[in-house]
Amino acid sequence: MAEARKKKIRKSPEERRAEIEQAAVRLIGERGYNGISLKDVADEVGISQPGLLHYIGNKEGLLSLLITDVYDTSGSPEDFLESGLPGSDPEAPHFPAYLRYLVRHNATRRAMVQLYMVLETESFNESHPMHEYFRERPASVWEHYSRYPWKLPPEVGDWENMRQTVRMVTEIMDGIQLRWLREPPIDYYDEWLSFERLLFPSPVWDSYR
Repeated sequence: MAEARKKKIRKSPEERRAEIEQAAVRLIGERGYNGISLKDVADEVGISQPGLLHYIGNKEGLLSLLITDVYDTSGSPEDFLESGLPGSDPEAPHFPAYLRYLVRHNATRRAMVQLYMVLETESFNESHPMHEYFRERPASVWEHYSRYPWKLPPEVGDWENMRQTVRMVTEIMDGIQLRWLREPPIDYYDEWLSFERLLFPSPVWDSYR
């Protein structure tokens, strides 16, 4: 009696894309972008390289999928405004409240944060595909946050006066994430709160957190 053929399980494009994301996040987080090949990702997922290319186009497309389509769109101010959390009023959101939301969100995706930090370090090399992205990151973060009607203390004035604070927020958060990823790990959220008190001091920010 002939052995019955095993049926291949067909997966939806969404399921396959999620598998590619998970495999790439783990591999790049462990070895860096320059330390992996598309074959490594394809083997991890269990598909052929042509099959992988169908979803990402090329190796740089893999980074676009992970950073532009996944990392940057998750934990966004838009997500916060839809959360219903304290300080998330779409007409007058509180900036410190959003940052606490973002820290909590990032604390749930350790592998993705590790991927991001590895890529940021690798991108010092001008030939790295993410070099321009990270070089322009401070300006793009400022531009993105400037789209929202944050409720600020009168002592601060308008949003333009927050430019230096936003820069410090980005740099401090990067530093905390590096310490959080090392062993022994720190408490990401508690560490952020200690810096929040310096960035948004009392009594000026007491009703605007």
